[in-house]
Amino acid sequence: MLSKDELLKLYNMDLDELLKESQKYLKDKVEFCSIINARSGKCSQNCKYCAQSSHYNTDIETYPLMGVETIVHAALDGVKNGADRIAIVTSGKTPDESDFGRMLDMIKALNKEGIKSCASIGILNEEQAKKLSEAGLVRFHHNINTCKSYHPQICTTHTYEDRINTVKLVKKYGMELCCGVIIGMGETVEQRVEMALELAEINPESIPVNILTPIPNTPFENYWDKIDEENVLRTLAIFKIACPNASIRIAGGKKARLSEETLEKAFKYCADSAIVGNYLTTTGFSPEEDKKLVEKAGRYGGKWHLPVTE
Repeated sequence: MLSKDELLKLYNMDLDELLKESQKYLKDKVEFCSIINARSGKCSQNCKYCAQSSHYNTDIETYPLMGVETIVHAALDGVKNGADRIAIVTSGKTPDESDFGRMLDMIKALNKEGIKSCASIGILNEEQAKKLSEAGLVRFHHNINTCKSYHPQICTTHTYEDRINTVKLVKKYGMELCCGVIIGMGETVEQRVEMALELAEINPESIPVNILTPIPNTPFENYWDKIDEENVLRTLAIFKIACPNASIRIAGGKKARLSEETLEKAFKYCADSAIVGNYLTTTGFSPEEDKKLVEKAGRYGGKWHLPVTE
């Protein structure tokens, strides 16, 4: 594993040289996933970036857990749009035991359809992790969100260690792990490097990198200037170099925060995957727009089977 000083030196080198170094570790195929906001809003946690927190008056749509048939229908639509896997996402600190059984049924239903199941349903206890594994869940998504040193500035209703404990349970019960961050929340360059090192130690299969989209009436509503497009590219490149075996996945914020030129560079030099379509409370590119971005970068992905060009 590279040291913090080595990664900082790489982060600050000439951008073109950094991107070329990152490109050495790219996977051949760009993978796409799609997310389903299966339960929205009324979250008890005070994460300062989040539109779904009950601590902030963000006026988003809220609703209880969807039915199994609704999830399967949405998942099949996602597959038609080019997604390789589908993630069920719910708001809240932990899975609600009153509807946890329905979540297990959703996973079984997706697997029955031949869809690679993924779930992002909060902090787990051991029994929940065991049941998810027994239900056949392929991948569990649980971000660290930021580095350990900056976590207290992001959220005080749960700890960084709470998130790491869930990560360990996912691995203990043999599920794949998707674990990433949100950048542009006021962290320093050094703390972005710390994120890369912590993710390298966690060693997930997938690392989604979100760029903060400031939400009105949250504490970070004016944080548009905390990161620019060049530093997004530098961060993606550092993550790819530090975690060469993981898929670096461009996630939330790519439409709101990045130009097409930057996205083309990201797919060409440092991103192996992306979330296609909309996010939890913000909109993304259409599947066709995502396809064109990948084509322009000379890559291919998903069910599109795009030709590789020089």
